[in-house]
Amino acid sequence: MYVAVKGGEAAISNAHRLLADRRRGDRSVPAIGLDQIVEQLALGVDRVMSEGSLYDRDLAALAVKQARGDMIEAIFLLRAYRTTLPRFGYTKPIDTEAMLVERRVSATYKDLPGGQLLGPTFDYTHRLLDPQLAEDAPVDEPERREEPGEKIMRVSEILAGEGLIEADGVLPDDHRPGDITREPLEFPMARDTRLQALARGDEGFLLALAYSTQRGYGRSHPFVGEVRIGEVELELEVPELDFAVPLGSIRLTECQMVNQFKGSSKVPPQFTRGYGLVFGQSERKAMAMALCDRSLRAEEFGEDRLAPAQDEEFVISHSDNVQATGFVEHLKLPHYVDFQAELDLVRRMRAEQAEAGEEEGKEAAE
Repeated sequence: MYVAVKGGEAAISNAHRLLADRRRGDRSVPAIGLDQIVEQLALGVDRVMSEGSLYDRDLAALAVKQARGDMIEAIFLLRAYRTTLPRFGYTKPIDTEAMLVERRVSATYKDLPGGQLLGPTFDYTHRLLDPQLAEDAPVDEPERREEPGEKIMRVSEILAGEGLIEADGVLPDDHRPGDITREPLEFPMARDTRLQALARGDEGFLLALAYSTQRGYGRSHPFVGEVRIGEVELELEVPELDFAVPLGSIRLTECQMVNQFKGSSKVPPQFTRGYGLVFGQSERKAMAMALCDRSLRAEEFGEDRLAPAQDEEFVISHSDNVQATGFVEHLKLPHYVDFQAELDLVRRMRAEQAEAGEEEGKEAAE
């Protein structure tokens, strides 16, 4: 480390204490509690859970507090903690069609079975600062509606009824899903493994790539088939039992993008899909993920891979913000030996250049 810093370990200890002091801030201001972060900074908590790949609101809130609101540092903390947890097994595939939907919108059909459910969204706000929030003004209770007891049909099912969209596909019974938390990444990747990487990829990076596909850097003219947010139940199959055991429910955001496909010699013109699924409420991330997923399927549909968003190795290798942070921030660490070597090299090159210049000057004078 920084061996030239006066104090050595004492200096590092003081740096930790200074960090804790800055984290606490002005002592006359009440300390923020985890319950406040969970309830009032819920979207930040959801992002940390999603990209930290651990569904636990209290732990995510603790990470946000410890990181002083630095989302990537909080994600790093949560993911590091996740590596210490035992793996008991894998849950059954969740059925998002059976989701208790809180929000569900589609850009493809005005009237659709189950209706459009606006839910909690910034979409219709004016993006003006609200001074009342600074004063903790009372908030009106929303009108409560009965929770749906039936499945809400997917928009893709409407298109599938006319044979206008690619089929869901069927996985073989012996298919073993990938697990990027335990297995190193290998290219090319199966789609299920790639979706895992996208799900915990950096929202900003995926958003930029998704934006690029709409600006001509990739063949993409998407429509939001459906975005839905709600609670789904998790079930775990236990070898000793003949039935799956319910573990509880989690909140998810799911997005299906539909894209036009001109067809091929084997497939007629139809719509294809991009898919996004993330923890909590995060439409922007789910939509960006769906756009990137469709772009990365270019080779599958015989399309030319010309744009960055269509390059699987480029996208997946650079989407992980924890890994990216490690590579960028390690530059702060001491590189004294490396720099001295380059410093000597630059000095030698300058000396050689100056010597060559003098030789040329003598030859010109003669």
